[in-house]
Amino acid sequence: MNNQTFAMIKPDAIKNGHLGKIINHLLNDNFTIIGLKFLKMSKDQAKTFYSIHSDKPFFEELTTFMSSGNIAVLALQKENAVSEWRKTIGATNPQEADEGTIRKLYATSLGENAVHGADSDENAQKEIDFFFTRRELIYTT
Repeated sequence: MNNQTFAMIKPDAIKNGHLGKIINHLLNDNFTIIGLKFLKMSKDQAKTFYSIHSDKPFFEELTTFMSSGNIAVLALQKENAVSEWRKTIGATNPQEADEGTIRKLYATSLGENAVHGADSDENAQKEIDFFFTRRELIYTT
């Protein structure tokens, strides 16, 4: 298993003032931040990043939302990082998320669910590479 994963704090969470709380949450869950950027994606970047969903009916709404405001992108490190981050963020639908998870605490809806998390080691690496160069990452031992 890979010990890295990709995380994104979405525009709704940034707008609602949850950036620091979410970062604190992941640090309390013993993730190490090896890369962090604060940015605003263009619509084209959002379409490229979410191209896996291009045939889905929600694609246009998703890419419009993701390019609507600031985001934070993070490369995280921890043993079994992908599965651990998925547990930390909770179910995609915040109404179904376990108590204490990031989405239960900070998401407002299924569409505006506060955070993104890579769903596999392979996708985690692709997503990290989309936003970070190798020189921008600080690896720990």
